[in-house]
Amino acid sequence: MGFNIVILGFQFTTLSKRKDIIIIGGGAAGFFAAINIAERHPKLSVAILERGKEGLQKVRISGGGRCNVTHAEFVPSELVKNYPRGEKELLGPFHTFMTGDTIAWFEERGVALKIEEDGRMFPESNTSQTIIDCFLQEAKKYNVEVLYNYVVKLINPKGNGFSVETSQGHLECDKLVVATGSNPKIWNLLKSLGHTIVPAVPSLFTFDINDKRIKDIPGVVAKDVEVKVLGTDLVSEGPLLVTHVGMSAPAILKLSAFGAIELAKRHYNFEIEVNFIKQDMEVCINTLKDLKHKLAKKQVVSFTQYGLPKRLWKQLVLASKIGEAQRWADINKEQLIELSKQLTASVFKVTGKSTFKEEFVTAGGVDLKDISFKTFESKIVSNLFFAGEVINVDAVTGGFNFQNAWTGAYIVSQSITK
Repeated sequence: MGFNIVILGFQFTTLSKRKDIIIIGGGAAGFFAAINIAERHPKLSVAILERGKEGLQKVRISGGGRCNVTHAEFVPSELVKNYPRGEKELLGPFHTFMTGDTIAWFEERGVALKIEEDGRMFPESNTSQTIIDCFLQEAKKYNVEVLYNYVVKLINPKGNGFSVETSQGHLECDKLVVATGSNPKIWNLLKSLGHTIVPAVPSLFTFDINDKRIKDIPGVVAKDVEVKVLGTDLVSEGPLLVTHVGMSAPAILKLSAFGAIELAKRHYNFEIEVNFIKQDMEVCINTLKDLKHKLAKKQVVSFTQYGLPKRLWKQLVLASKIGEAQRWADINKEQLIELSKQLTASVFKVTGKSTFKEEFVTAGGVDLKDISFKTFESKIVSNLFFAGEVINVDAVTGGFNFQNAWTGAYIVSQSITK
């Protein structure tokens, strides 16, 4: 901590250049680590170095400004399945600090969380400001120094501790926590210390698709589809949303996460096959044959099947070369086969990617082999710890990524003070 000087009636606070613990990064993982460390050991001096003029910006924008704090999955072996990178490594840590622990941590500090139908969890207040206020209050309560506009330029091991050069001067500490998220400059500093850095690629994005079948129906949701990336073994299931530029929602986002590296190699140009009804093509043909008799006098376009949205059904029918006025009885064999293809194996050309809402998640970072997941300490440099997305861990949605941040930061707080 600093100390006070009084000159001519004015009080100034000087910043001590020596800290017990420095956390680089004033985001979710950084604040969570700092608060838990300071709470466990109030005699330690703990400082957060944040390069921006304010911290917790990803917390602020996540979940559309509501902050998707975690996800209602309470079994570690099931939770880890949502991490394309980190599944094996996080199993042990999740047995130490899990979703239920996150809920309890916030509730003990007056922040109640709620579960939505899809399992996402948000503060009951429906605003991320509640989480930000909680962190700032806890940091103040436990005397964590939060230093803004501190850009870290150099990290040097010094004895059993570290010398940290910043844009605002030189600091020293006994133990260092890096919680900077996807920061190439910090990765370069860590690389200079001997760590292997896995190159970063986007990991959570929507697909850009220019196709007349979906061009005029943005906002349409197919509730349960199967999507494959042709030429790979990538496949996912779930809701699919047609957007103004292509496709989104869980079925697409899962592919973007689990296929992050492969899709980057393809420069985001590839084909997907969508099974809108999750049914085998032959089964679909037989069903359509039955409908041809049952609905003989009805217009095909007007009688939506399989619970599909009306606008989507119409576009798939028209793409099958079935006219708007054509009746079921008038469908020929070729049209029947083509409609079954459109329903079970529609191929779309992806020509690029777009950021998912305001969230930007990357695959890449400190190689997981360089880290002990019992402590989240570096195996390369003693007394250096990591938390959050600075390491090569990422997940399918923001809630899961935050849970990784909370878990890693909590275990750091336990490990760093032993």
